[in-house]
Amino acid sequence: MARAQSLDHATLEAAARWYVDLRGAVPDEALREAHRRWLERDPRHLQAWERLARLQDTFEQVAPGIARPALSSARAKRRDVLKVLSILLAAGGAGPLVWTTTPLPTLMADQRTGTGERRRVRLSDGSQLHLNTATAVDIRYGENLREVRLLSGEISIETAHDSLARPFVVHTRDGSIRALGTRFVVRRESDRTQVGVQEHAVEVRCANLPDPAVRVDAGQQLSFRQDEVGPLQQANPQADAWTRDMLVVNDWRMSDFISELQRYRTGHLGCDPAIAALRISGAFHLGDTDTILDNLTSTLPVRIRRFSRYWASVEPA
Repeated sequence: MARAQSLDHATLEAAARWYVDLRGAVPDEALREAHRRWLERDPRHLQAWERLARLQDTFEQVAPGIARPALSSARAKRRDVLKVLSILLAAGGAGPLVWTTTPLPTLMADQRTGTGERRRVRLSDGSQLHLNTATAVDIRYGENLREVRLLSGEISIETAHDSLARPFVVHTRDGSIRALGTRFVVRRESDRTQVGVQEHAVEVRCANLPDPAVRVDAGQQLSFRQDEVGPLQQANPQADAWTRDMLVVNDWRMSDFISELQRYRTGHLGCDPAIAALRISGAFHLGDTDTILDNLTSTLPVRIRRFSRYWASVEPA
């Protein structure tokens, strides 16, 4: 049998296509026979299929709807093929490292950004979706609903009028946010989801609470978990400054500022406890975080200690 490293992209893509085809509508015997012939044609085909079989439980857990009949369009089928292919590629070679450091849903997301990357996506109805650093989303537009699932990171959404009058809903692990003709920001954190509204309003529902939805109006924000909704608070008017490549802070603790800046940098960025309580205000361009750090030394009693481009710490001067 061919060595695992010898599996080429074309073979893995073919295996992904067979998986999607066979997981779609009930296949007839002709399709099954064609698949058997493909397996027999080349040892690498069988090897690719065996790799896929070993990962089948993963596919079922992450995307149980792959190739379901409702996704019968060519575009949807290609999306599902690419999802399966991304898993097959990640599982080969340096796969174990990739799989332990990057969550599977993120690898399979319809849209995602890397650390420090930001992206704007125009959705099919004209809505604008901005992805902040290290963000992953799935997008599902159906006959009755427009849905975005935030898997990780942070998004800013400006909804457009929909000719079909379909509700626009953002899902996270903690619950759902229904737009009421609006512009808002959603951020998924380790133990909660935060939503802030710039225009109009949204309705928030927790995943595990039967209580009525909580309305969040323009200028308000709240955090919620699967079984708990926090109090309404005044929203940060600059919460979406990152859509303009800016980080704008007003009287932040230095420790909070460094923690936020860390999101846009690869590697480690630390803050010495001795200067954690220093206060900082300003507008900072996210295109160059090293320059942001260097500028801190000219306005505050701090210095930057670096061991490499991937390790830095802010310490007392």
